[in-house]
Amino acid sequence: MARTAPKPLIGIPACARMMGAHPFHVTGDKYVRAVSDGAGALPLLIPALGDGIDTADLVARLDGVLVTGSKSNVEPHHYGGRPAAGPTLHDPARDATTLPLIRAAVAAGVPLLGICRGLQEMNVAFGGTLHQRVHDVPGLDDHRENEDDPVEVQYGPSHPVRLAPGGVLAALAGSPDGGEVRVNSLHGQGIERLGDGLAVEATAPDGLVEAIRVGSATAFALAVQWHPEWRFHEDPLSRALFAAFGAAAAERARRR
Repeated sequence: MARTAPKPLIGIPACARMMGAHPFHVTGDKYVRAVSDGAGALPLLIPALGDGIDTADLVARLDGVLVTGSKSNVEPHHYGGRPAAGPTLHDPARDATTLPLIRAAVAAGVPLLGICRGLQEMNVAFGGTLHQRVHDVPGLDDHRENEDDPVEVQYGPSHPVRLAPGGVLAALAGSPDGGEVRVNSLHGQGIERLGDGLAVEATAPDGLVEAIRVGSATAFALAVQWHPEWRFHEDPLSRALFAAFGAAAAERARRR
């Protein structure tokens, strides 16, 4: 009997969180399920150990990396921004883990998918900057969710995005010449200046960049500002996105 090929291994960097008096490394179940069921891969939680991880050794063992959303924001000093104004949750241990991991994964040809904070981290990793409060920027809309709404409403479609003609997302949506899809919106920060070598894959009606790819990457390297992992099986583009990510990881596993 022929042996079944092992599932590709996709790493998911964790957030560092205090739960009571104890520190934990955590990630959301929805991301784990999207990797397991949507990408057909084996999820591996990467602890937020910063330079305690040998990044080169790690990426050599992985077939993909999913950089998730989070309640925390990238610390502004990573992109030359002003100190955050007001109460803002930061996660320096995650920053110290993900920023070098993103660069190393792309350099090694490891497929990469970023979601929400993950898009912002990818932009910062390649020298871009962020709006710390999108809703305070003249001409930009409020992209935050209403936290008083039920979670199904918070993650429901909020606004359209315009897909870039000839882009990866446009192809996955079955409209290579562009077009629009509706997405959810649960973020207070966003791309200000695009990172070096990044290409825009989608924009919101107010012009805010909603998806990017690494133009020079030799493997899948894409990030979106919305949350495709939420009930991904109910949305055609989300299903196609995770399937494509999983296929790229499977190809990496086959070569490895």
